[in-house]
Amino acid sequence: MATTPKDTIYVDIDDEITGVIDKVKNSPSKVVALVLPKRASVFQSIVNMKLLKRAADNNKKNVILITAEAGLLPLAGSAGIHVAKTLNSKPEIPLGPNAIVDSDEAVDEDAALSDFAINDEPELDLTKPVGALSAATSAKLGREDLETVTIDNSDADEADQANNPDDKTAKAKPPKKNKSLKIPNFNRFRLILGLLGLLIILLIVGFFVLNAALQKATINIRTNASNVPVSLNLNLSTSASSLDTSTDTLPSQYVQTQKTFSEQVPTTGQMNEGAKANGTITVVVNGACSAPDIPAGTGATANGQTYIIEDDITFQTGTVNKGNCQLQGTDATNPNNGNNIPIVAQSGGSAYNVNNATFTIDDSSGNLYSATGSASGGTDDLVQVVNQNDITNAENKISVGNASVIKSDLENQLTSQGYYPVVATFSPGTPSITPSATVGSAANTVTVTENITYSMYGIYKSQLEKLIASSLNGQINSKSQSILNYGLSSANIGVNTQNNKTAQITLDTTAVIGPNLNITNIKKEVAGKKVGTIKSIISANPNVTSVNISFSPFWVSSAPTNLSKINVIIAKPTNK
Repeated sequence: MATTPKDTIYVDIDDEITGVIDKVKNSPSKVVALVLPKRASVFQSIVNMKLLKRAADNNKKNVILITAEAGLLPLAGSAGIHVAKTLNSKPEIPLGPNAIVDSDEAVDEDAALSDFAINDEPELDLTKPVGALSAATSAKLGREDLETVTIDNSDADEADQANNPDDKTAKAKPPKKNKSLKIPNFNRFRLILGLLGLLIILLIVGFFVLNAALQKATINIRTNASNVPVSLNLNLSTSASSLDTSTDTLPSQYVQTQKTFSEQVPTTGQMNEGAKANGTITVVVNGACSAPDIPAGTGATANGQTYIIEDDITFQTGTVNKGNCQLQGTDATNPNNGNNIPIVAQSGGSAYNVNNATFTIDDSSGNLYSATGSASGGTDDLVQVVNQNDITNAENKISVGNASVIKSDLENQLTSQGYYPVVATFSPGTPSITPSATVGSAANTVTVTENITYSMYGIYKSQLEKLIASSLNGQINSKSQSILNYGLSSANIGVNTQNNKTAQITLDTTAVIGPNLNITNIKKEVAGKKVGTIKSIISANPNVTSVNISFSPFWVSSAPTNLSKINVIIAKPTNK
């Protein structure tokens, strides 16, 4: 049975070169047109091109690549493979790159094509387009069912269609991919294998990095140390320039900070600014034949309201009435109207308007005088004013803030200057109170401002430790013992007196005396050592009673070489 003259095979973008070769081998035609997709990675290799050419020659096939990609032409030319832009274009072997020489696989086109003339099949003229070859062969064989196929999504085919608008050749659909024949993607396999290798390397490196970062050692040392009580009376002085151990006087730094707080409240007082009532009174002396004069400005009270007498009053002897000597007051400045003494209300308001009222004279003679009279013309005009209760209320509402924050600020100030803060000397001074308005002044609100100056003393820690050490001289064996802890963190400090220049304080604490162990030296000696070696090094000190060592994480078996990762703790003594 005669074979078909031409076979069209569509190459999928995921096809491997081995799969393409199998399709060429299994093709029943002598001429095999391979329609390549855009960016066909399988044909980007010169090796794959040569493998395809070799397989085609061995199976007496003539392969034509249908593609318009310029990047594939040099590779096809080097392998000696025919290329056509479309199935209707003329196939030819493109020029290969100058750098690629493959003389071993040069193809003799005439010889190759002569092999295709088998039996009585028509001889193929490869100078004609692939579609023309198919049409000519069909005519010679008397078969009209052979098809001519064009390429979908090809720039060259679109250009060819534009040049040949009458070409009505139907475009063949690409055959469905046979998934059972799919060849494994070895490039992907190599990529995954490389990523796994890289991941393993990263895990190993990460392990060592984390091991170095997390590695810690804690060494607890128990010794025959003792607690010793310390009690001192200290004098702090801002004028002292050096430590005086004879009087326990320490040079000190006195720091201050001023804080201002305020509070506003509504006023509750009222004042009547209306017109003041005025009138006259007649004054008499009761039960006496003589009485002192009444000076102007003396107060006279009627119905709870106070009036001011505006003129001086003198008295003359009057007539005897029923055994009592009555004197009638006379206005010294107006003798013609002596009985009418002018008065004026102390404040404005209609409440001061009275008629034929009895007045009491406010003088040192008790009830010696009495008076009657009237006053009118007072009007009301109430305004809001400040009273003392308003100022007191504002003072009570003032919030001085968080004293601990102010204390912390003073501590930091002393610490930054190199001093040890004596927190017990923290003291707020006497506040200075300033109201925004005085009592009796017109105002809807009143604001009270309070200024407070806070202070604290600071001393040199080394000088304080020197005084503590001096008090313990008779209790320390200087050859093998030292002060392990001066007890300043738990000291109880009391203040007897203090001002802005001096302070007298008491200090009570418990110092720790024990073996002279240098923590820094211990860290250097045990760095990088294992548990047994560390115990031997530390236990060599005769004053050490026990050593407990722990490493972390759990897989660590030796102390870190980084000294900051080693924590040495000397246990507090239980005996005194």
